[in-house]
Amino acid sequence: MRYDSGRVEEIQIAYIGGGSRGWAWTFMTDLAMEPDISGTIRLYDIDGEAARANEIIGNKVREREDAPGKWTYCVRDTLADALSGADFVVISILPKTFDEMETDVHMPERLGIYQSVGDTAGPGGMMRALRTLPMFREFADAIREFCPEAWVINYTNPMSLCVKMLYQTFPQIKAFGCCHEVFGTQKVLAGIAQQSLGIQGIDRRDIHVNVLGINHFTWFDYAGYKGIDLFPIYREYIDAHFEEGYEEKDANWMNSSFACRHRVKMDLFKRYGLIAAAGDRHLAEFMPGDRYLKDPETVSAWNFGLTTVAWRKEDLCNRLERSERLVNGEEEISLKPTGEEGILLIKALCGLERVVSNVNIPNTGMQIANLPGDAVVETNAIFERDAIRPVFAGSIPEPVRGLIMPHVENHNRIMRVVTEGNLDDKFMTKADLVVEAFMEDPLVKGRASLEEVRKLALDMMNATL
Repeated sequence: MRYDSGRVEEIQIAYIGGGSRGWAWTFMTDLAMEPDISGTIRLYDIDGEAARANEIIGNKVREREDAPGKWTYCVRDTLADALSGADFVVISILPKTFDEMETDVHMPERLGIYQSVGDTAGPGGMMRALRTLPMFREFADAIREFCPEAWVINYTNPMSLCVKMLYQTFPQIKAFGCCHEVFGTQKVLAGIAQQSLGIQGIDRRDIHVNVLGINHFTWFDYAGYKGIDLFPIYREYIDAHFEEGYEEKDANWMNSSFACRHRVKMDLFKRYGLIAAAGDRHLAEFMPGDRYLKDPETVSAWNFGLTTVAWRKEDLCNRLERSERLVNGEEEISLKPTGEEGILLIKALCGLERVVSNVNIPNTGMQIANLPGDAVVETNAIFERDAIRPVFAGSIPEPVRGLIMPHVENHNRIMRVVTEGNLDDKFMTKADLVVEAFMEDPLVKGRASLEEVRKLALDMMNATL
């Protein structure tokens, strides 16, 4: 990197998963709109053709007059070449294909176990982890060898386990996980505050919150806007609008695989007194399976959706077609703010900003006082020149901690499956430990017999690993 009059130039970013047909374009957009940093993006992907397409697309963006951020995109054919001397590493990958994810999400339905996302918690999240974590171990080893001082930004799910593997493999790594779910809840609070207070144009960044939890199961125990406590306002809104929920102006939950009316988080507030800070699709998967995901009719009654893998496959086809149009110059990437903060965090780590944002890192500083120190937790942190300083978030109320701990314990079980050559108990195989994790998952617990769950776990492992 080279510093020059308030700008940082010649930044080297290694992008693992650089053939992405979605997130990569978001990343390009944000980089192109940022005039204070520039450099090279090294695209590495096992799908070389996809990476070369993004090389063309990214360099087309660079040439646009309305793109003040000037970045050169180039494909690297080996991980070593991509990482050597990098200042930052971005990881955004899909482990295997949507065919494997179809098993993750839909095979458990034969036992009446429904999943609305299937990439973080539940049987689907665990199977995805078993495919993903060996790759993250390789990434961490390569980072230790080729760019040990680089900052590593992970966007891959299951977020907590991916970050946990990076640190277990290379304890000195400077890695963190980024997730935008907290931003969505800030937007909901901003919208409710606008309606309740009669104030227009509230920016979600002005909704100040204390974040505590684990990824996709985060909570706020404080939320304020310019000195106004938003908890009473949120409570009053729920009392008045619980049945219809809150509908965002730019989302119609009936026609979207992702939108919702936020009734799950409202119900969680009524039950536990904290603001659940993720999308309803994610929150539901951390709760007992008979609560919000009992069956498709229950999901519909709570006004959110089951994101089918058939929808994801159709969406991928659309994005492949768009990639071709972007490569051929038949379409341009729209340079509008995406709402993500990754580029802002890079600026802060370069010393150009000082930013407070939510981040996923190990709880070694006990930023959440009553969760284990080896858990990867999500809290706020201060980002500044070459440093992330986690904010002490306090303790989670015991009823909410009771909801989180089964998932933290399952993270440890899945890590053992991947990392231990032989388990401590010679009579317990790795498959037994996966079955145990399934049985202890809230979506599964009490929904099926041990033998039914064992057969499901073995069938899923045989189909996807």
